[in-house]
Amino acid sequence: MAIVLVAEDDADIRDLIIFKLEQTGHTVNAVGDGVSALRAAREQTPDIVLLDVMMPGMSGIDVCRELRRIPETAGLPIILLTARAQESDVATGLTAGADDYIVKPFSPKVLADRVHSVLTRTRA
Repeated sequence: MAIVLVAEDDADIRDLIIFKLEQTGHTVNAVGDGVSALRAAREQTPDIVLLDVMMPGMSGIDVCRELRRIPETAGLPIILLTARAQESDVATGLTAGADDYIVKPFSPKVLADRVHSVLTRTRA
């Protein structure tokens, strides 16, 4: 299937995401902060990136912008995960370059379906 980079600072949510994505056949590389996400994306380019918006040190929005700025990662599909559901928050995420925006709490099945959908759309 796909190599998925997950950056989520909440260990319980991260474990749930890992479990569901591995259950659907993906290989998951999970980190707990934005700086580690940037490093991981450069070391082994994933097929898709899932970023928590609110992480210590470097937000998911900032990571998204940086990934879009770097030529080697500019085309990576990115999904933002966040508890922030205001229209302006969604607009900020999409303007930063995200391909999708999922509001917490989310269904693990819906998350897996959205990952599949973004991968299908970006691989076409």
